[in-house]
Amino acid sequence: MSVTTRSTPDTRTNGLWPVVLCWVAVALDGFDLVVIGAVIPTLSKTGDLGFTDASLTMASTVGLVGVGIGAVAIGPLTDRFGRRLSLIACIAVFSVLTVAVAFAPNVAVFTTLRFLAGLGLGACLPTALAFMSEHARAGRGGTAVTRMMTGYHVGAVLTALLALWVIEDHGWRAMFVIGGVAGLLTLPLLWFKLPESETYLRAVADRQEGRVAQVRSSEVVRGAYLRVSIGLWVASFMGLLLVYGLNTWLPKIMGEAGYSIQAGTGLLLVLNIGAVIGLLVAGTISDARGNKPTVLLWFGLAALFLALLSIKLDSSVLVYAAVLLAGVFVFSAQVLVYAFVGHLYPPEIRGTALGAAAGIGRVGAIVGPFLGGALVTAGIAYPWGFYAFAVAAVLAVVALATVPAHVHGERDAAPTR
Repeated sequence: MSVTTRSTPDTRTNGLWPVVLCWVAVALDGFDLVVIGAVIPTLSKTGDLGFTDASLTMASTVGLVGVGIGAVAIGPLTDRFGRRLSLIACIAVFSVLTVAVAFAPNVAVFTTLRFLAGLGLGACLPTALAFMSEHARAGRGGTAVTRMMTGYHVGAVLTALLALWVIEDHGWRAMFVIGGVAGLLTLPLLWFKLPESETYLRAVADRQEGRVAQVRSSEVVRGAYLRVSIGLWVASFMGLLLVYGLNTWLPKIMGEAGYSIQAGTGLLLVLNIGAVIGLLVAGTISDARGNKPTVLLWFGLAALFLALLSIKLDSSVLVYAAVLLAGVFVFSAQVLVYAFVGHLYPPEIRGTALGAAAGIGRVGAIVGPFLGGALVTAGIAYPWGFYAFAVAAVLAVVALATVPAHVHGERDAAPTR
C-alpha cells in the first residue's frame, strides 16, 4: 500500500506546533478523567435521565472500557496510515461524540455515547505518544514524552475548576459541550500545523523501496518481542492501577486514618502537584541515565513512599511531604513506561506497541478503583490500601526487570539484554 508523504505546508519536526498540539490532545484525556466525576453528583441528586448510582457506575466504567479498546485498536492503524491523520481522526470522533453526550435523552444513549467517545479518546494518547517519541531530538525522548503528559494533569485540574463555575449555573450538559467544542477547535490547527512524523515517513519510504524488510504489527506479540511486551504490559497495568486507584480513593483512605475530609481533599491536590513535578524531572533523568534504570528506580521509590503512607504521622507537614513524594514517583513512573516502549520498538510497529501498552494499562485503570473500593467496603483500606498499592509498584519493578534496556541493530533487530 502506498502512504502519502504529504503532511502540511510546514513539515519541520523541530517546530513548536507539534509539541503544543500533542499536549492539547493529552489535555483532552485529562478533561475526560474529571468530567464524569464532576457531573455524577448532579446526575445522582437530580435523577436526570433516570440515572441511579448503579447506572452512573456503569456509565463511568463503560467509558474507560471504550478508552482501553480504542488504545489497542489504533496502534496498527497509526502504523499503517500515519500519526497525523490518526490523531486528527481520533480527536474528531471524540469531540463530536462528547458534544452528542450533552443531548442524550436517556441513560442508555448517554452510556453508549460515552463508550463510543472513549474509543476515540483512547486512540489519541498512544498516537500522540508515538508522534512525540519520534519528534524529539535524539536522546530526548523521555523528556518529550513526560512533558507532554503534564497536559493530562493540567487538563484535569482546569476541568475540575471549570466544573465549579459551569455546572451550577449552566447544568451538567454544558460541560460536555465545552469539552467537545474545545476538541473541535483544535482540528483546523492540527490539519494545518501538525506535520507527519519524519521518522515514520522515512520508515515507510525504506520499506517501500526495499531497503528494510517488512515488519508486521503482529511482531509486537511474536518472537523475542513477546517477552518485552509482556513485561511492559504488566508495568503499564500496575502503573495505571496506582494512578486511578489513588486518585479515586486517597481522600477516603486518609479519612479512615483519622484525617479530616478537608485534609484528604488537600492531599489529593498535593498528590497531583507531585505528579506534575515528577513529570518535569523524570524525563530529563531518564534521558541522562537511561530508560530502564530510571523507570525501575521510579517504581521502587513509589512503592517505598506508598508503604510509608501506611504509618500514621503526627506532623501534617510530614504527611503532605510523603504524599507529594508519592505523587512525584507514582504518576511519572507510568509515563516512563510509555517512554521506554517508544525507545525499544522500531517505528514500523511503535504505534501498535504504544497502543497495546496504553490499552492494557487502561484495564489497570478500572481495577485500581475497584480494588480500593473493595478494601474500603471491607473496612481495611487503611493501612492495607497503601500496602496493596505498594505491592502493585513492586510487581511493576519485577516485570520491568525482565525487559532489555536496549535494542541492538536496526529496525527489525530483536531485542537483547
